[in-house]
Amino acid sequence: MASDGEVRVIGGWACPYAIRVSAALKLKGVAKSELLLKSNPVYKKIPVLLHHGAPICESMIIIQYIDEVRASNGPAILPAEPYARAIERFWAQYVDDKIAPAFLVLRGFFNGDKDEAAAQVSTALQHLEEAFVKCSQGKPYFGGDNIGFLDLVLGSHLGWFKAVEKIAGIKFLDEDTYPQITEWADRFCAHQAVKDVMPETDRLVEFSANAAVKSKASN
Repeated sequence: MASDGEVRVIGGWACPYAIRVSAALKLKGVAKSELLLKSNPVYKKIPVLLHHGAPICESMIIIQYIDEVRASNGPAILPAEPYARAIERFWAQYVDDKIAPAFLVLRGFFNGDKDEAAAQVSTALQHLEEAFVKCSQGKPYFGGDNIGFLDLVLGSHLGWFKAVEKIAGIKFLDEDTYPQITEWADRFCAHQAVKDVMPETDRLVEFSANAAVKSKASN
């Protein structure tokens, strides 16, 4: 994964799964040969990493592939110790299982009880607040001194956290309730590997409104 022409990412600018892959590539110092395609992140199976023309699918698998292929460049994304790796993988899957579906309900994209969806997000944040203390061990990120696997997975949803707060009128990232996570979120978004790939809140709000209209029209 050495030259720019070898690596392409097919994804959507608003897609958290594409955002985490793009940030992982930046962490490892890999330049993409083309910008993320403005595909609809709801209807298409994205992202896809093309390395020497060979496709790798599913964002978590892509991140682990990047970490292994680019092992000598940049900080390690996954911990070296097996138990620590297992813990980060567990919480990463928890994030995608609990937060992403709830956001789709709160955006009005999926049918469901919005109060239950909001409660699900709040419960997830409570667990992640505790997980951060254990994983970080007093350091800035879940991965320790540097952004790691769980940072990328949870952090890729931060743009939508802010957008959903605006759409649903609910404050999730409250510094009094979740002091560790809110401080971590600010650090993550300001990181040089992240700040250029994190979408603006108002743009996501507009995108969500348009996507919801199209979804209802097709049903």
